[in-house]
Amino acid sequence: MISCADFQDHVSGFLRHLEVEKNVSPHTLRAYQTDLGQFTRFWEELPADTSHKLSCRQIIERYLVNLFYQQINKSSIARKFSCFNSLEKYLNQQNIKLNLKLTRPRLDKKLPVYLSIDEIFYLLDKVPNDQLPTRSPLRDKAIFELMYATGVRCSELVSIKIKDINMHEKTITILGKGNKERIVLFGEKAKQRLIDYFQQERVKIDSHEEFLFLNYCHGGLTSRSVQRIIVMFRKFLKVDRPITPHKVRHSFATHMLNQGADLRIIQELLGHSSIASTEKYTHVSLDSLSKMCEDIHPIHAILEKQKSKK
Repeated sequence: MISCADFQDHVSGFLRHLEVEKNVSPHTLRAYQTDLGQFTRFWEELPADTSHKLSCRQIIERYLVNLFYQQINKSSIARKFSCFNSLEKYLNQQNIKLNLKLTRPRLDKKLPVYLSIDEIFYLLDKVPNDQLPTRSPLRDKAIFELMYATGVRCSELVSIKIKDINMHEKTITILGKGNKERIVLFGEKAKQRLIDYFQQERVKIDSHEEFLFLNYCHGGLTSRSVQRIIVMFRKFLKVDRPITPHKVRHSFATHMLNQGADLRIIQELLGHSSIASTEKYTHVSLDSLSKMCEDIHPIHAILEKQKSKK
């Protein structure tokens, strides 16, 4: 039977395994470390006579039941299930059998929230640079434009270096989740935004190893900085709605699909490992298609005439 101290040793090995061999993202590593730390505290706080009688599997089951009673967010619980399933596979390799047989809870499907094309264009083309509350308006508009043009993640954008971008071909080499490399494309507008930033705001490029976007100390931006930059544009919208880097990514994917792009192409551009992650955008597109048919189909005009006669 595994003791709590033994379990903590196994957890340390598991986290090293994720970081070194599996090469998971820093975000996933932090999340799993937090999840397992919370479970360990739960185990330590159990009465001694109870914890000594229970196996590790039984304690994990009690912990997960406790989470449901606390009404923890479903997506957080699902992540903890994934964490324990991954830990179980790792322990199996160490000839330690937990036999958890966990099934992730079914999550409610959430449709992606996105900005309209008019809203994107308004923020990028109609809001004057001198009205933006920032010392680097050209950089910030270039960031917004490039995120919308490519659909890259926030963490991917801050990692772009000068060597990764080909201005002639209008392509960027992106290092995504799990160190998977892909090529994304940008258009003429994004190219011009970058040229303006290079010529008027950015310091002289001394090395192709430098990050594309810099802060005022000439260092690389953090994901948090980019989030603040995107949120800054929110107050210029006529309708109050949240804007985040991920919503800009959703907007890119939804608009591409609405314009007829193949789902597999969007999957490749977004860097999704599974087509299932990309398919959620079809729901949004079907809603748009349904509304369009309702507006332009001849039967709609007939119904409107009938309403006006009443």
